[in-house]
Amino acid sequence: MDFGYSDKVEQLCTRLRDFMEAHVLPANVAWHRVCEEGRYPLELMDRLKAKAFSEGLWNLFLPHLKEGEPGTRLSNLEYAPLAEIMGRVPWSPEVFNCSAPDTGNMELLHMFATPEQRERWLIPLLDGRIRSCFAITEPDTASSDPTNLQTTVLRDGDDYVINGRKWFTTGARHPNRQVVIVMGLSDASPDADRHARHSMVLVPFDAPGLQIVRDVPIMNHHAPEGHCEIVFRNVRVPASSLLGEEGKGFALAQARLGPGRVHHCMRIIGQCELALDLMLERAMSRRTFGRALSDYSNIQDWIAESRIEIDQLRLHVLRAAWLIDKHGNQAARVDVSAIKVSAARVQLKVVDRAIQVFGAMGLTPDTPLADLWTWGRAMRFVDGPDEVHLRTIARDELKRAKSRIGAAADYLVPPRADEA
Repeated sequence: MDFGYSDKVEQLCTRLRDFMEAHVLPANVAWHRVCEEGRYPLELMDRLKAKAFSEGLWNLFLPHLKEGEPGTRLSNLEYAPLAEIMGRVPWSPEVFNCSAPDTGNMELLHMFATPEQRERWLIPLLDGRIRSCFAITEPDTASSDPTNLQTTVLRDGDDYVINGRKWFTTGARHPNRQVVIVMGLSDASPDADRHARHSMVLVPFDAPGLQIVRDVPIMNHHAPEGHCEIVFRNVRVPASSLLGEEGKGFALAQARLGPGRVHHCMRIIGQCELALDLMLERAMSRRTFGRALSDYSNIQDWIAESRIEIDQLRLHVLRAAWLIDKHGNQAARVDVSAIKVSAARVQLKVVDRAIQVFGAMGLTPDTPLADLWTWGRAMRFVDGPDEVHLRTIARDELKRAKSRIGAAADYLVPPRADEA
């Protein structure tokens, strides 16, 4: 495993950093001011997107683009340092057409879309002309197990009819959102295979019966694009709206979530690096009791521990990305679960230390730290709660242990006969 960045990736990193410094960071205050007014900064975003597209910093995450599709065709391993750079400004991935949930949706459509679906939804998404949503989580079921989902997607002649309630549907308030991928129960028979009962359909946002009930704040933080609760009441779409095959929704969800989880972790590393940078500057410039904060041993310990934890996390994320590239999502399943847990933990530790160094200012909107901490806490649920991922890791360890049961006995030192 060689995790060194190629010349191509190094050059892209330089170009991306230059773009962030020249165009994104100068727009950061304006972006926040517009959001504080309850509006999405669409004009600002469209201007930055056009600039990024013209400079070839576009669709950096898709490795298998077809001829004529815009993008850089980077592997997951190559994309990792670029996602880290974008992670320092949480709203910036959209500038480069690399924001969730569009990234996962584009991957799904790239793999499973019919020619009609490709023309109507995938191409506009690749071009950045529209945004999309993914509706899977439900308020009335334990959605950490997708086989529990109760929203129905039932065939009725030439249509599918959707009924149910979803929430935390990211992007539903974005002014450019046009389509939502809905996962629901398509086979309600009690003897059906639990993993073959659900399907995915593409639903336009203007479909009759689709109602956005509310935007759900995360830890009292309102995202400008929304994390919405949506009700589907007899929403009818043509049978041609089915994504992939009927009953394959669970498999499609797994195909979508693998790279998406890695992308989240890549961006979190950037958040950690930003928090550490802020901590260092504050520690060197702030004085208490006649000394700089950076002179105190506990602050130095926080700095050192943060550096160790961030670098460890980065190496594990790169390994997971390498495994996906080399052997596919299934082979990387355990590593992806591991980084999903560790990324949120490291982010919360580093950001919490930075908040402590900033003092009361760290709790205010004057720094990005409070928002970053909120996202780190949410990450312990996003794309599966910690407990599910820990179970995946433990089951893999137990499976391997069963295959070599007794092998550790040679390392034991039995008592002597006179001690038995």
